[in-house]
Amino acid sequence: MTQEQTVVDGDWHRVHPASPFVRGWVALVAIVYFFGRDSFERALQGRGTIGDNFNERTLWLLAGGGVVLLLALGSFVLSWYFTRYQLAEGYVRVNTGFLFKQQRQARLDRVQAIDIVQPLLARIFGLAELKFEVADAGHSAVRLSYLRLAQAKQLRATILGRAAGIADGSETVEVPEAPEQVVLYVPPGRLVGSLILSEQSLFIVLSAIASVLVSVLTESRAFILYLIPAILGLGTAYWRSFNTGYNFTAAISPDGIRVRYGLLDTRAQTVPPGRIQALKVTQPPLWRILGWYRIHVNVAGYGEHHRSEGEHRTMLLPVGRKPEVMMMLSLVLPDPGIADPERVFTAGLTGLDSGAGFVTTPKRAWILSPLGWRRNGFLSTDTALLLRSGRLWRKLVMVPHQRTQSIALHQGPLARLFGVADLVLHTTPGPVAPRLIQAATEEAVGLFDQQAARARKARKLQNLAQDNSEQWLAQRPPVAMPAPAPPTTHAMQHAPTQEEPHHG
Repeated sequence: MTQEQTVVDGDWHRVHPASPFVRGWVALVAIVYFFGRDSFERALQGRGTIGDNFNERTLWLLAGGGVVLLLALGSFVLSWYFTRYQLAEGYVRVNTGFLFKQQRQARLDRVQAIDIVQPLLARIFGLAELKFEVADAGHSAVRLSYLRLAQAKQLRATILGRAAGIADGSETVEVPEAPEQVVLYVPPGRLVGSLILSEQSLFIVLSAIASVLVSVLTESRAFILYLIPAILGLGTAYWRSFNTGYNFTAAISPDGIRVRYGLLDTRAQTVPPGRIQALKVTQPPLWRILGWYRIHVNVAGYGEHHRSEGEHRTMLLPVGRKPEVMMMLSLVLPDPGIADPERVFTAGLTGLDSGAGFVTTPKRAWILSPLGWRRNGFLSTDTALLLRSGRLWRKLVMVPHQRTQSIALHQGPLARLFGVADLVLHTTPGPVAPRLIQAATEEAVGLFDQQAARARKARKLQNLAQDNSEQWLAQRPPVAMPAPAPPTTHAMQHAPTQEEPHHG
């Protein structure tokens, strides 16, 4: 089997020979520049690369630089030689290190998502990195860098096929890359518009107005200077958001939802819908003008380091209109468990009071949230719990019943005075933090018990159908693609388990 072929035979194989240079090119450039800085500067000035003051010290400096460069190149070669990977016995294993050896492995049936990452230099060489996100892996996610792009795609297809249950696990059978149907594309103009109308822009405008007013009233311009660091920081944030959201494309395939994005560094993620633990739809105030929303999700394996790498990895839709939001919701939750999902989801996104069956904060507690009490509410369907909040920054959170890991009730002294309580649902770490705000105490306690029973029942039904997260496509057609559808705190903890008796 050649280097170009996908490795499924159980043998150990090496990554592409250019991998260590793609990873460590910055170190090489730094070494060359440090030891050859004088020569570079003289060349740029149009003079000879070696000056008249060439002496023994310069010779030793150049010789030392050459030795350091050779040592760096040697370490790169050894790093490549001792980096090997294997796909066998239901695991993907990666061995690294020639002095301090390390082996990392991921069970195929625990793979939550697989990313194909291409930094700029890797794109130039046609290489890509495979990153395997495994439940509970945290910062120990398995990385395989680098392979040729076609080889990385083939290997990803094989692993997802086995993890999804559409391959038999044979070590000699390659799974072809599943077909896909592009269902969503975010134009660059819309992405730029979303940044202009973002919360950061609103903060800049308000800060600028406040600084001008203070400067006029105090006859001092020093306050305007305070904006410069903030503008530089926000400018960096704007660029990061544009760079990661550029060319955002979503497609559906038998192995999951495929998301691609990136301007300089590109990333292709494949997330099976069954691995999504919770979903959040938000709408900043200025986005209402054009009816835009964004969607974040919690995926096991992403949450432990989503802050360090940016929330773009948990972004299912950076900016989109309501039909696109409804389409993405239909992919994540194909069975909404209600007869009229359009009406219910619309009430969750924009509604007030008890429309579509939402239970909201009682009027007696309006003083605790003068703006949001009419929106704070919940609705439980046969398959998921919907939590609605926010009058200015609208938010709708959805948690499939079987993804509820534990539940907590919180009631401080002020909330107890007005007879309300908060209910918190715990899922995997991530940007989505499901919380029901200021529900009537009796309703919160009732939902506490009911949601625990629903979670137990949903997990039992899931196990009986053998449609669990280990092989999420095992009981589904392997090639069919879904069609897009239109102070003191009191806490009571409850962690529903499969062993608990069923009362529903």
